[in-house]
Amino acid sequence: MIKDRRTFYDNIWLILKGLAMGAANKVPGVSGGVVAFVGGFYEEFIYSLQKINTKAFVLLYKRGFKRFYQYINGKFLGRLILGMVISYFSVSKILDYLIEHFELYVWSAFFGMIIGSIYYLAKDFGAWKKKYIAYLLCGIIAGLSISFLEPAKENDHLIFVFFCGIIGVSGMTLPGLSGSFILILLGNYVLLLVDSVNALFDTLTEMIQGDFSFLQNTLRVRLLKVLAVFSIGSLVGLVSLSHVLGYLLKHFKNITYAVIIGFIIGSLGVVWPWKTKQYDLDASGNIKFDANGREIISHYERFFPTEFSYETIWAILFTIVGILIVLSLDWYKKD
Repeated sequence: MIKDRRTFYDNIWLILKGLAMGAANKVPGVSGGVVAFVGGFYEEFIYSLQKINTKAFVLLYKRGFKRFYQYINGKFLGRLILGMVISYFSVSKILDYLIEHFELYVWSAFFGMIIGSIYYLAKDFGAWKKKYIAYLLCGIIAGLSISFLEPAKENDHLIFVFFCGIIGVSGMTLPGLSGSFILILLGNYVLLLVDSVNALFDTLTEMIQGDFSFLQNTLRVRLLKVLAVFSIGSLVGLVSLSHVLGYLLKHFKNITYAVIIGFIIGSLGVVWPWKTKQYDLDASGNIKFDANGREIISHYERFFPTEFSYETIWAILFTIVGILIVLSLDWYKKD
């Protein structure tokens, strides 16, 4: 009875970890891989994905799904992925609302969480030799370079969307590299993580009600095709990147960790709370809008707060809360 109860709680906890990873992957500047790192299941996640290989499919063909499921650590991966899927239709929508109405405080909390993550990852690293510091600096430079790039324009060509899937999933496997921020740089964040996901949600809702009129909706069908290709690209990227990272963690663990920590430090520029949106303008100086009527953001201008207002105080408090959230996970693990 106690064992069954413990198994139940373990399963729920895994789904919640997936929820956290899914929510983090959708927020520009935040990496789901950091959640996996701080949650203490990053290496198991990478090595489980690594098991999705030729041998796994031979087992599926010769010995059935049960043996295949055991070999790839399906219990762990399945619950984690279930949490991510649920997140895209629940937690991530709440985050969209909070960012729209309380943007400064949300970014402040994420900024604090990343600071806490840096401490969490660095505290058990061991001796920082000169070569590890050099790799750390390389990670910082790479993270900063990416964070200050200008975004491209939206492109729904299916080959490019497939490529976006491979790149966009990197946030799950590479802590510090935000997949959603990379999609912003590629110009496809709104198309792939907002419009297409909402299209799938609306389609499933209509199908449950017995309404299949969406098949006549050209825009809806296009968005569903885009989401399907993006999902396939994400799956390919997830498996292929995991093999590369699994090899690096096995043979160059400290070097890999040093680069990852550096990358996370460099990504702080992306989630800096105090920034203003700069919009894309036409020849007449008017703000441009995309196909869905949304203002097109060209870039963000970051600044330091010049006055100690209540808004600034609250932002600092949310930063502290973000740090404490990450540190509390460490305290929980020690208990």
